[in-house]
Amino acid sequence: MNIEQARFNMIEQQIRPWEVLDPAVLSLLTVVKREDFVPAAYRALAFVDTEVPLPGGQCMLAPRVEARLLQELGVHKHERVLEVGAGSGYMAALLAHRAQHVTTLEILPELAKMAADNLKRAAIVNATVRQADGSRGLAAEAPFDAIVLSGSVAEVPQGLLGQLKVGGRLIAIVGQQPMMRATLVTRSGEHAFASVELFDTVAQRLQGFEEPARFTF
Repeated sequence: MNIEQARFNMIEQQIRPWEVLDPAVLSLLTVVKREDFVPAAYRALAFVDTEVPLPGGQCMLAPRVEARLLQELGVHKHERVLEVGAGSGYMAALLAHRAQHVTTLEILPELAKMAADNLKRAAIVNATVRQADGSRGLAAEAPFDAIVLSGSVAEVPQGLLGQLKVGGRLIAIVGQQPMMRATLVTRSGEHAFASVELFDTVAQRLQGFEEPARFTF
């Protein structure tokens, strides 16, 4: 397989047609080597429009979904980001290139180790992996400028929204199969939140988020 041709095809045939047009995001997809974050047994799937299996029954999001979430969140260099669901560490690596610092939480020990090893190998120094239940967020280090849920939830958890700065954003894939929507929530005031539905997609449920959060806007 010609790796660079496959990467080019992924960007031009999958990602750009999915309304990912930010030049900085598209450029970043050539810098962060997705194949280095895919388990060796599935390396051939690194650039395919599909979720890639990970240990513990988990999976990486499809490339176009990762890229679109990254674009819509609009992270800036001065911002601190919290990710829930480290997986292989790929999204944390993408975020780290755009943020001041990324803390990514992973409930499964083997995935937390995989993500940490992958980030170290990629020379990403401003991303930290914590083995923890991400459904509670990281209150001790809040507030964050941005929070990313790298998987789906039944509803956006109020506890995580409370860990945003005013002006901060949380992005998540929300709903039940077969209908889920990527949703961007902005904290517009101390007790005020604005929600925008961005696009339809489906993703694996994040561990710890199996039950609805019983919170609506």
